[in-house]
Amino acid sequence: MTTMTVIGCGYLGAVHAACMAQLGHDVVGVDVDAAKIALLNKGQTPFYEPGFEAVLAEALESGRLSFSTDMSAASGRSVHFVCVGTPQKRNEYAADMAYVDAAVHALLPHLSPGDLVVGKSTVPVGTAARLAELVARTQPEAALAWNPEFLREGFAVEDTLHPDRLVYGIPSGASGEWAQARLDEVYATPLQAGTPQVVTDYATAELVKAAANSFLATKISFINAMAEVCEASGADVTQLADAIGYDARIGRRFLNAGLGFGGGCLPKDIRAFMARAGELGADQALAFLREIDSINMRRRVRMVDLAREVCGGSIVGRRVAVLGLAFKPNSDDIRDSPSLNVAAQMRLQGASVVCTDPQAVENAQRAWPDLTYASTAEEAAAGADLVLVLTEWDQYRNLDPEVFGAVVGRRRILDGRNALDPVAWRAAGWTYRALGRP
Repeated sequence: MTTMTVIGCGYLGAVHAACMAQLGHDVVGVDVDAAKIALLNKGQTPFYEPGFEAVLAEALESGRLSFSTDMSAASGRSVHFVCVGTPQKRNEYAADMAYVDAAVHALLPHLSPGDLVVGKSTVPVGTAARLAELVARTQPEAALAWNPEFLREGFAVEDTLHPDRLVYGIPSGASGEWAQARLDEVYATPLQAGTPQVVTDYATAELVKAAANSFLATKISFINAMAEVCEASGADVTQLADAIGYDARIGRRFLNAGLGFGGGCLPKDIRAFMARAGELGADQALAFLREIDSINMRRRVRMVDLAREVCGGSIVGRRVAVLGLAFKPNSDDIRDSPSLNVAAQMRLQGASVVCTDPQAVENAQRAWPDLTYASTAEEAAAGADLVLVLTEWDQYRNLDPEVFGAVVGRRRILDGRNALDPVAWRAAGWTYRALGRP
């Protein structure tokens, strides 16, 4: 058993803390947000993540997990995970490192000889080396490692307990050897289960997350660029994706054309990657990411254009139902949500928009109080001139087009995620349209 601190109890930190306790470690989570800490200590989750509430309750009941607002709780513990956010700077592409720097500075007075500080936040390359010097100046017998996270929202518990790989960025020499040994103790259970492990230097470990997210964003935007070509030529992007996906070098995963990506990671991470490359003099190497970002944002505009087209050239005064507000299913995360962006654009252009989501309505109401919200798809779609499916929740995939057609004003649906069966919906008398399909 390792005694550890998890600094930052947001989405990443809270899940990591509970899962580390589930693996048998003694964990205290530390955060400056007293309300969040109070909720977590009661076993209540400040966000929606499938399976997290059960893991949190079990960890608290075991006595191996607690939460505090006092950084002194880190004293006497041997491993300290830094899990705070790195949001995009206002009016810039670069990542805001204020929270990471504040967390490490707050931790420094509580470090003891032999302690290991472990960064998990997604940071610009070069951050670990800078922080390692700071740790060494304060406590020469402590060390720093970088252990990037690869969580998928909706699967965060599974990804923490059963990761697809473990990456360690460690210093050279003896301190690196014991840092690796300490991390091996922390992750003994997944390592014994055969989880692949990559042990490397700081810079490479930091680049892994940025490179992985950039590749994923590129694949998503590639198929959305193909959707634009398909719309211009009359081709079907879904069949195109099926055909090229059979090529083992390409694969079918993440070749689903639609509204594009959002959330708290991909958009800001690729922008921060571009910003850091520019600082390093390697901006031309990542110039392609600007077009990836541009393609992604164009999908939102195209969805509004398609809505106007289906409604005869104008959405002014039209009642529009928006199904799905979270940036992806199985999440209540609305950060940079394409769905909310489309809903807001349509309202600004004169539509009467009613929005719903199985989990994200409360968050959306706080961020966009001027929009109208409903509890169910049926309530949102009552009398609607047009229905938009913008997040592919199973509840919306499984709607019966005939039954659902009884509540709307006009049977017109736009499938923003290519998640529905067009044959079934058209057979039920719906005008069905989707991005990249005739």
